[in-house]
Amino acid sequence: MTAEMTAYYRARAQEYERIYDRPERQDDQARLHELVASFSRDRRLLEVACGTGYWTATAARVARAIVGIDASDETLAVARAKPLGDHVRLLVGDAYALAADLAAFDAAMANFWWSHVPRPRQGAFLDGLVRRLSPGARLLMIDNRFVAGNSSPVSRRDSDGTTYQLRRLASGATYEIVKIFPTPDEVRAALAGHFGDIEVTELPYFWVATGRRR
Repeated sequence: MTAEMTAYYRARAQEYERIYDRPERQDDQARLHELVASFSRDRRLLEVACGTGYWTATAARVARAIVGIDASDETLAVARAKPLGDHVRLLVGDAYALAADLAAFDAAMANFWWSHVPRPRQGAFLDGLVRRLSPGARLLMIDNRFVAGNSSPVSRRDSDGTTYQLRRLASGATYEIVKIFPTPDEVRAALAGHFGDIEVTELPYFWVATGRRR
């Protein structure tokens, strides 16, 4: 994560979950909570970019154990204030350099993270992730679709196809963040080197990808 994006999420920590209050997204989010619960049941789960623990809380009700990683201690402070249970560990860490002493997991979840990974770094992120997963481990990724008139507009595009948005916080501070909106075929192609049984589903406001580590 870039320094500006890390600063953005630190500053946004206390208002982050307001995004989940948007009324037009409630049907999609209900489906996503059901999906996260089904995916996490009885799993030893590595959650990358767990943030404020919004999805961690859903997984924690049914998972065997969870290790959540995030770059921001401010967002993790929000997560730690939730009654997640003793089977959940929350650690400051780098999604591109996951600690080698982490145990092998039988599932990984990275919700609303892939859209923040610049296209040239996608392979490096996946290389590091699969080293923390047992063969056959399951993957779940959820992220935003671009919906005209609902999503923040793209502010610029790099030569490599990475796109950006300008985000304004309640304080008035503005940050430029990486925010890509891949097609289902682009998601499948990116995952195919490490995962099989890939399925990509589009909801009105979100997309969901699942796969199995080779």
